Amino acid sequence: MSAVTDAVRVAPPANPVSQSIRDSLVVAKRNLIRMSRIPEMVIFGLIQPIMFVVLFSYVFGGSMNIGGTTDPVVYRNFLMAGIFAQTVTFATAGAGAGIADDMHKGLIDRFRSLPMARGAVLTGRTLADLVQTALTLFVLALVALLVGWRTHTSVGEVLGAFGLLLLTGYAFTWIGAVIGLSVRTPEAATSGGLIWLFPVTFISNAFVDSSRMTPWLRHIAEWNPFSATVQACRKLFGNPGVSPSDAWPMAHPVWASLIYSVLIIVIFRTLAVRKYRSATA
Repeated sequence: MSAVTDAVRVAPPANPVSQSIRDSLVVAKRNLIRMSRIPEMVIFGLIQPIMFVVLFSYVFGGSMNIGGTTDPVVYRNFLMAGIFAQTVTFATAGAGAGIADDMHKGLIDRFRSLPMARGAVLTGRTLADLVQTALTLFVLALVALLVGWRTHTSVGEVLGAFGLLLLTGYAFTWIGAVIGLSVRTPEAATSGGLIWLFPVTFISNAFVDSSRMTPWLRHIAEWNPFSATVQACRKLFGNPGVSPSDAWPMAHPVWASLIYSVLIIVIFRTLAVRKYRSATA
């Protein structure tokens, strides 16, 4: 009996980093299983970006002037980086709604009663959303190929572009986590997650050449984190981009996208974990 007691006393404490990773993966698995049991969540998440691809490609394709031409094929190649980026950022609303739903049902309080890392619930949720976003991007890329989108760079650069997109999407889900923890209902989280996304995605270079905007609006678009990711993807895909600009994010879009995404993750993950502790205390 004393030997068992001594063994318990000298047992080293669990590594907090490994515990946090393990707990986050468990929560991520729980959310992925939940998504698989509600397939309409994934299906509806796919329909919207596919509709954007078809509508923008065929409705606006022949009227947009990109690089001095209104060729619909050129616009489709210009457009797809914007559609990809818009798709990953719109996952923010789903992340916020999911966390708000867990809060509303009291599930978060149950997690708090377990011996698990504090940030694991939110990290697991955002990782599960990242997997769903990756699946959506894969299907969307197939649709883009069907409507005429093509890349003109190496496989490594194309994969790097999709990696940037996933990093940007992951960063934005932390904004959704803060929104989901700040409202009382999933409906409010969905609305709050979409209201600010529309100006962020449309006051950008995603769908039009920002150089054609009025000067003050062009500056906002060029320094928009969303625009940096879109321009970086166009560069890595070898697709037509916007007109040359002196703005640093447009001159160095890959680095700008990386920096913006890391800053968003650091800032909003910190805010989300603090909000999680106070909101459920």
